[in-house]
Amino acid sequence: MPYLRRVVDDELDELAPSLPAIALEGAKGVGKTETALQRAATVHRLDDPAQRAIAQAAPDRLLDGPRPVLLDEWQRVPPVWDGVRRAVDAGAEPGAFLLTGSASPVHPPTHSGAARVVTVRMRPLSLAERGLAEPTVSVRALLTGARPDVRGATDASLADYTREIVGSGFPGLRHLSGRPLRAQLDGYLRRIVDADFPEMGRDVRRPQLLRRWMAAYAAATATSASYETLRDAATPGEADKPARTTTAPYRDVLERLWIVDPVPAWAPTRNAVARLTRSPKHHLADPALAARLLGVGEDALLSGQDAGPPVPRDGTLLGHLFESLVALSVRVYAQAAEAGVGHLRTAGGKQEVDLIVERDDRRVVAVEVKLSGFVGDRDVRHLLWLRDRLGDDLLDAVVVTTGPQAYRRPDGVAVVPAALLGP
Repeated sequence: MPYLRRVVDDELDELAPSLPAIALEGAKGVGKTETALQRAATVHRLDDPAQRAIAQAAPDRLLDGPRPVLLDEWQRVPPVWDGVRRAVDAGAEPGAFLLTGSASPVHPPTHSGAARVVTVRMRPLSLAERGLAEPTVSVRALLTGARPDVRGATDASLADYTREIVGSGFPGLRHLSGRPLRAQLDGYLRRIVDADFPEMGRDVRRPQLLRRWMAAYAAATATSASYETLRDAATPGEADKPARTTTAPYRDVLERLWIVDPVPAWAPTRNAVARLTRSPKHHLADPALAARLLGVGEDALLSGQDAGPPVPRDGTLLGHLFESLVALSVRVYAQAAEAGVGHLRTAGGKQEVDLIVERDDRRVVAVEVKLSGFVGDRDVRHLLWLRDRLGDDLLDAVVVTTGPQAYRRPDGVAVVPAALLGP
């Protein structure tokens, strides 16, 4: 199959001519190796036992050869990182080294790589990369504050978005559907428990508890459910709840594997917005993993069926998984524009904004996600509340929908179908 160019390729095009070492990081299956292979002249695959044995015996040998040199799954031999750092200190030319990693190493390198190795996060395919429609509204343009024209139409339907939720953004799975796709996703999740945790130095004494905890986390998608809520959801009916020391490492390892990908709480500095919560919103790397952990497919989601452990949420499970799909896409586009992403929620939940995209000067674009093709005044009330508080620091306000048309409302809020939003 021909290579599908990714949004992150534009970032690499900007960085590689000036930087000697770049590390692509993200969960297994997001496409890091394939993207790096498009640029590499020498390839060392450290998930191959033979190459790993050479690397462990003489890590500096891996730095030789035509450049760029790709060190794939570098975390399996952490001294490789230190070797790259030393080569950079010795004057390696721009574009000399590419590293890919699917986990933070159990025993980290002696040096963080700061000012030597630049890390770039890679996530599953965004909606724009999946080709659902040609995007007509750019996140980068919204971040200029120029209030660009918002227009365009798409045939993408609610059923199409639901299919994308369960269909996965892992490039290697895009050709699959039905039972083969479900089998691959099940295998991915089993490997996390049976292989990835032990490789990270964490033996799982109670695999079923870990699986139930992951399902509880999936059920909490796009919520800020507390540790106690997740624990109780994972152990319904059990009087003797597991201690935090038992379950806290689950999240730690899953973060190091890039499987959980929470959206942090936004912390404004230029304009005080009173009484904001600090809890992150829960998301898995790919909403398809959440759907699979909960055992729901397209028909169940479209019928409004709930599933999995009992985690309180506002709205349907489909609505929360759609928000997760949009959050994944927005984070890809925001990163390309050198912007961060958080969420806003006041204490008690009186005001909430699903996504806050923030430039380095702390000015923001506010994004609400709505599982509907119609946007009424009630749907924009939190965006208008935020505009009143931030003034010019609010660059733009957007509602992302499942509808057919992109347009601006009379109050200036942009309404954009998810398929038409792009980098």
